Amino acid sequence: MASSEQQGSSALAFEEIPPSDVSCAVMEPSEVYEWIERTKAAGDHAQKDFLLVDVRRNDWEGGTIATSVNLPAQSFYHTRSGVYQLCKQAGIKKVIFYCGSCGSRGPKCAGWFQEYLNSVGEVEMTAAILKGGVKGWQKTYNGQNMDHYDANAWGSQSK
Repeated sequence: MASSEQQGSSALAFEEIPPSDVSCAVMEPSEVYEWIERTKAAGDHAQKDFLLVDVRRNDWEGGTIATSVNLPAQSFYHTRSGVYQLCKQAGIKKVIFYCGSCGSRGPKCAGWFQEYLNSVGEVEMTAAILKGGVKGWQKTYNGQNMDHYDANAWGSQSK
């Protein structure tokens, strides 16, 4: 017998949830890099108005972009209202999603989040996609502004 949680729409697996038809801005890594640098320069008490969200789960290796949080795509749809509340309380204006290369998971999560923002009438916060994902970041910046960076995990890309 299935539990009531499994019977509801929240039981849908990542692959079963259709992508949103809402479009999101695509951000250049250079713009995000500048934001990270500006935040670092402002020191420990800097007010950060953006959030980087790494939606990788099983392929989370080699490091992640500095300041990002890991919220796996497989569970993101069901937690987006809570993520929204936390971002709202923290004064976040832009939530930038990425995965390995931003071909599927990152854009899908960004669309879901923007769709949620639209549904609650949020106009001060937006969702965006990091162009190229973490692979593009690593290729461009070779480990700069990455946490837990492991050059060996990137193989020939890190040369």
